[in-house]
Amino acid sequence: MAHSLQIPQTTLWQNRKCLLICCVVSIANLQYGLDSAAVGGLQAMPGFLRVFGYPSPKAPGGYAIGSTFQQLIASLLTLGSFISALTAGTFSHFFGRKVALWIACVLNAIACVLQMTSTSVAAIYAGRLILGFANGFLVTFSNIYTSEASPAHLRGVIVALFAYWVNIGSIIGSAVTNATKGILDKSSYQIPIGTLFIVPLILSVGLLFVPESPRYLLSKGREAEARKSLETLRGSSVPAEIVELEWVEMVKGIEEEKRLATTVGALEMFKGTDLRRTLLCFGMIACQTGSGVWFVISYGTYFLIVSGLSVSDAFKYSIMATCLGFVGVNMGMYLMKRHLGRRSILILGGCICGFSQLALAIAATVAPGTKAMQNCLVGFTCLFKWGYNMCVGAASYPVATELVSTRLRAWTVGSATSLGYLLAWLNAFCTPYFINPQNLGWGAKYGYIWAASNFMCVIFFFFCMPEMKGRTLEEIDELFTNKVGVWKFKGHQTAIRHEAAREVEGKIIEKGGVTEIRERVSREEGN
Repeated sequence: MAHSLQIPQTTLWQNRKCLLICCVVSIANLQYGLDSAAVGGLQAMPGFLRVFGYPSPKAPGGYAIGSTFQQLIASLLTLGSFISALTAGTFSHFFGRKVALWIACVLNAIACVLQMTSTSVAAIYAGRLILGFANGFLVTFSNIYTSEASPAHLRGVIVALFAYWVNIGSIIGSAVTNATKGILDKSSYQIPIGTLFIVPLILSVGLLFVPESPRYLLSKGREAEARKSLETLRGSSVPAEIVELEWVEMVKGIEEEKRLATTVGALEMFKGTDLRRTLLCFGMIACQTGSGVWFVISYGTYFLIVSGLSVSDAFKYSIMATCLGFVGVNMGMYLMKRHLGRRSILILGGCICGFSQLALAIAATVAPGTKAMQNCLVGFTCLFKWGYNMCVGAASYPVATELVSTRLRAWTVGSATSLGYLLAWLNAFCTPYFINPQNLGWGAKYGYIWAASNFMCVIFFFFCMPEMKGRTLEEIDELFTNKVGVWKFKGHQTAIRHEAAREVEGKIIEKGGVTEIRERVSREEGN
C-alpha cells in the first residue's frame, strides 16, 4: 500500500465542544495536585503540628512531626489509590466511566469531612485512605475518557490536560497553605482540606452534561448511543464526512477486537500481543514515578526547610517551582502538537529530570550547609518541575492510554495506575528515612538515586517506546496486532484507514452527494 490516508486535521476551535467536555472530565486530576501540595505544606505548618505533632525545641517553629505519622498521611492516599485503580477494570466493565467518576466524588466528600472534623489520628488515617480510593478512580477514569473521546491528532494535547490540572491544583494548594501557614489553630489545616470539596462539586454537576465514552458504548453493543455520543463530542463545526470516517473506523476496530478475543478480563492483558502493550503501559507509568516527582511534590516544602531555608522562604519557593511547572505543561502541550513526537519528548524529559537530580546531589556533597547549596536546591528543583511537567508529566498519560486496546483499556490503565501508586507509596514511605536528620540524613544527596532512575527511564524510552503521534486508537491496535517493531512504528502504513475511507466514500456516492474526503486528504497530504 503506497500511502496512508489521513483524516484532515481539524483545529482545536472546530473541536471546541470536545475540548470543553474533556476539560470538565479532566478537572478530576486537579484533586491530586491540590491534595499533594496541601499535605506537603501541612507537614511544615505550626498550626497542624500543634494538633498532630509534638513539642521540639530543635525543630523549626518549636514543633516536630513523628516519622510514622508523616509516612502514613502521605502514603495512605497512594495506598487507597492503588487499591481503587486496581479494581477500575472490573468496575468499568459493568458501569462505565461516568458512574465511576460520580462515586469518586461522593467518596471524596466523605474523606474531607472526616479530616476536617476530627483531631483523632485514626480519623485522619481513615480520611486519607478513603480519599485515596476516590483519587484512584478520578485519575484513572478521567484519563481513559479523554483518550477515548478526543480526535487522534489532538489526543496528546487533550489527554495532557491531566498534567495541566494537576499543576493548577498544586498552585492553588501551595497558595492556600502559604496563606494559612501563620494560623496557630485548627483552621490552618481545615481551610486547605476544605478546598478539596471544589473538584467533586464541579465534576459531579459537569458530568450531567457529558456523554459516556463512545468507544465504551460501542464495545458494549450500544451502537445508537455510541453514535450519538460521538456526534455530541465532535459538535456541528466538524465536517460530517470526518465524523463519519471516524465512526466507521471505530466500528471496524471494535469488530476486529471482538473477532480476535472472545473474552475480556484482567488476565487477557498478559496474553498474545496485548502482553507487549501491557508491559509498555506499565513501564510508562513506572517511569513517571521513577523520575522522582512524588519525592519533590510530597516533601518539597519540608525538604527545603530541613536543608536550612526558613519556613516562609520554603513556602514561597515551592509556589514558584509549581508555577514554573505549570509553564512547562503549557510548553509540553504545544511541543507535542506542533513539533515533537511522544518518544522525543519523553527522552528529553528523562534527561532534564536526571541531570537536575544529579545537580542537587552534587551540590549537597561538595558544599553542604552553604548558601550556594541552598541556591542550587531552589534552582534545580524549579528546573526539575519545569522539565518534568513539560515532558514526562505532559506525555505520560497520553502515551499510557493510547498504548492499550479499547476492550482492555480500563483494566490495563487501571492496573498501570495502581502500579504507579504503589511505587509512589513506597517512595512516600521510604523518603523520610533518607532525608530526615534523625535517620540517614542524606538530604539532597537523595538525588543520586533519582538521577540513576531517570537515566534508566531514558534507556527504556529509546529502545522500547514506539512513536504513536497522530495515530487513531484503531490504527495503533492494528500496528500492535501486526507486531510492528519500535523503529518501524512511525512510518508503517495501516489498512484500517483506507478501508474506512473507501466505505464512507461509497456511502456518500450512494446518497448522490459529492465526496469531499479525497479532496480534503489530497490537500492535507500536499501540505
